[in-house]
Amino acid sequence: MDVIVPNWPGMPPNVGALSTTRRGGISTAPWDDGTGGGGLNLGAHVGDRIDHVLHNRALLRSMLPSEPAWLSQIHGTHVVDAAGVDLAPEADASIAVKRGAVCAILTADCLPVLLCDTKGIVVGAAHAGWRGLAHGILEQTVAAMRQAGAESISAWLGPAIGPERFEVGAEVRDTFLGHDRAACVAFRPVAGLPDKYLADIYALARARLAAVGVRQCFGGEFCTVSDPASFYSYRRDRITGRMASLIWLK
Repeated sequence: MDVIVPNWPGMPPNVGALSTTRRGGISTAPWDDGTGGGGLNLGAHVGDRIDHVLHNRALLRSMLPSEPAWLSQIHGTHVVDAAGVDLAPEADASIAVKRGAVCAILTADCLPVLLCDTKGIVVGAAHAGWRGLAHGILEQTVAAMRQAGAESISAWLGPAIGPERFEVGAEVRDTFLGHDRAACVAFRPVAGLPDKYLADIYALARARLAAVGVRQCFGGEFCTVSDPASFYSYRRDRITGRMASLIWLK
């Protein structure tokens, strides 16, 4: 199973984190690995055979201290405690202060954001699609972590749609500019297409995090759409699988 271990300077030694790719499971097309081999689809809601998904999740579970706290993600701003998750509650972020509780986010173009405090007391994971990002999912996650005892927090931005492929309409740009006019730097007009822009979701996330005091952000060098050998992408393929980004206290 191929996974990405975050290059995250300053991550405390008692924090574990990883992000999966599409490679190393048993799912068949269109949830495969992109070359006809078994795909590591972890999403139970995308049409894949449930026995394949459960097998893939068992492969992932073998690398973790406990079963991940799977969520029913709805592009909202609700944050839950990973230690208390049962039956996939509707939420788009989780935090953990209990050793071994695993925060997990599923994505296939949306931005997964992993967070930890520098003392290794609290960790968190957030699903930052543009709607959740615009409406404050990162701010809510940081607030929940601070309420749980976190002080200095850093973040790692996992695989998401890159700034050369994320075409959006004017309504998306207007939503972000309504919150912060400085967000205009994250949008570039698309030549020949009025009211179309290329959005940099990584830059938007960094700005939102910086505004609440999280200025140490790492990662953000991926593009799920442009790398079909490594990543599932809903925008590219529509019917596709989901990767997971996970973080926990050891």
